[in-house]
Amino acid sequence: MLLKLYEKNNNPQDLQQIVDILNDGGLIIYPTDTMYAIGCHGLKERAIERICRIKEIDPRKNNLSIICYDLSSISEYAKVDNNTFKLMKRNLPGAFTFILNGTTRLPKIFRNRKEVGIRMPDNAIIQEIARILDAPIMTTTLPHEEHEDMEYCTDPELINEKFGDLVDLVIDGGIGGTESSTIVDCTNGEAEIVRQGKGWLNEG
Repeated sequence: MLLKLYEKNNNPQDLQQIVDILNDGGLIIYPTDTMYAIGCHGLKERAIERICRIKEIDPRKNNLSIICYDLSSISEYAKVDNNTFKLMKRNLPGAFTFILNGTTRLPKIFRNRKEVGIRMPDNAIIQEIARILDAPIMTTTLPHEEHEDMEYCTDPELINEKFGDLVDLVIDGGIGGTESSTIVDCTNGEAEIVRQGKGWLNEG
């Protein structure tokens, strides 16, 4: 199912429908400030396992990431020291994934790695959904073969054609981007850029 949403003034029933899908363990595809992503309720292990199967990723070997609505909710799911908090405050919302040490609030599937990626995309649609859900959203970019046309990752109608049967809802938030987020590892107390993507880190 394809649902058109906008930066603001969305129908509250549409937003509630999405939140209900997530609360029921469903999967959605949505826009971010980088590329379109696939996600689920971040505390529902079975839904997370479904995404791992679609992406063919092993949660014991790959870091999993969550979208948080605001900085205060991040500290529920990740250990944040003062320096990291200031760094995130300067750069979020934005096109970054901060790798932090996770807390026991996260499901067991995250604890295999002990680390969690934190996203706060600068995108009004997914921010609003995370706010209403009042829980983290597990997030990962759409599966993409190297030889594949990038349009299949940026055009919501083509995304729906390709992935619509695998998920419960595709959100049409306009044409998406092609650049990934910048990954910043903060697990050792120092910020280290592991992958330079769309975001340019302001270290203050």
